[in-house]
Amino acid sequence: MPLRPAALPTVTRRLVSALLPAALLALAPLPVAAQGQSPEDDLPVAEIQAFAEVFERIKRAYVEEVEDADLLRNAMRGMLSELDPHSAYLDSEEFESLRESTEGEFGGVGIEVGMEDGQLTVITPIDDTPASRAGLQSRDKILRIDDTPTDRLSLQEAVNLMRGDPGTEIRLTILRQGENAPQEVTLTREVIRTESVKSELLEAGYGYLRVSQFQTRTGEQVGSAIRRLERDAPLKGLVLDLRNNPGGVLQAAVDVADAFLDEGLIVYTEGRLPDSEMRFSAGRETAAAEVPLVVLINGGSASAAEIVAGALQDQRRGVVMGTESFGKGSVQQIMPLGNGEGLKLTTALYFTPDGRSIQAQGIEPDVEVIRGRLEVAEGSGLDVREADLEGHLGSRDEQRIRSEMSERLREDYQLGEALNLLKALNVLSQRRGG
Repeated sequence: MPLRPAALPTVTRRLVSALLPAALLALAPLPVAAQGQSPEDDLPVAEIQAFAEVFERIKRAYVEEVEDADLLRNAMRGMLSELDPHSAYLDSEEFESLRESTEGEFGGVGIEVGMEDGQLTVITPIDDTPASRAGLQSRDKILRIDDTPTDRLSLQEAVNLMRGDPGTEIRLTILRQGENAPQEVTLTREVIRTESVKSELLEAGYGYLRVSQFQTRTGEQVGSAIRRLERDAPLKGLVLDLRNNPGGVLQAAVDVADAFLDEGLIVYTEGRLPDSEMRFSAGRETAAAEVPLVVLINGGSASAAEIVAGALQDQRRGVVMGTESFGKGSVQQIMPLGNGEGLKLTTALYFTPDGRSIQAQGIEPDVEVIRGRLEVAEGSGLDVREADLEGHLGSRDEQRIRSEMSERLREDYQLGEALNLLKALNVLSQRRGG
């Protein structure tokens, strides 16, 4: 059906005129080979006209006057939000917000969220933030932010509502899996300065490396942490904790995997554009190529965390333990626009070295261990040991460290199982060597 701009209202005619040159090119009677495109790539003229008519009706009949720029920006937001949960239109403030998240400092409650079945959903709370201290969990549904229902908010609108000045309060109404009634949680916003890497010795020779998210310098920080852990003696084993890690910078994930691999593919991507197809491989310089490794994951491990876990699993470099990961295996590219704003557009999918797609699949652990707490029966006599008695023989400093580590392991069943597995791997290794 040919377009007739003169027959349309003035506002509609202006809008169609802006789109008309592209439409006419699509309808021009040139051979497909000369155009370099198939008929399926032609612009849908009827839909363009319908869009222009909707635009004009809103301008003329909506209860309040709306600026043309706002209508067009909202249309662009709608186009992107309907593609997938991670594509979005970004205004200048949202560009800045994205930069702050990547570099590791912003004002808010410390929560990574996404859209799941149209509902705002917690991917993971960030370590040592108001959200994690309040007990928010992966897969919690956020029904309201203060008095605003989330069912009509875009992902970016929800993020903007949750961020704010430090010291201000925010109320989240959440519904947890397995519970019938929602609960309300009040949080106080803070300046969120996220240190993405933490490390310590669980006991002599066995290290613990926690990566809470992947920021620009995470790979460098992991290398430094491994060197600190090996300062006094070589490591007999290492736990790499990627639980509740929402992902982040792709190159940082490659750098972390490279810290444990001295060769081989880490991850590759596939998309429609030539520059969206990339391959990342390990280099020869490796911080911990031979250290026995257990990688902890759970339902809050997403995106870049799944890249690392999948690479180490496929390369048989370590044992992946915990529960199935989140399954966010898509690549978002930030595309600037001429007006100072931009797009966050999904352009490719991640694949592990063995060709497994992470998207909507996740990483299955080699050893499934449900998170829990080791409880000691009251009165069993097992909760008091010689080391707990005041004045016992031995190094007090050593005992203090052991007591703190024992409490961590008591609280974290998965971590305790990871340490046990590392010890078993060491025993087997020694027996083979003998």
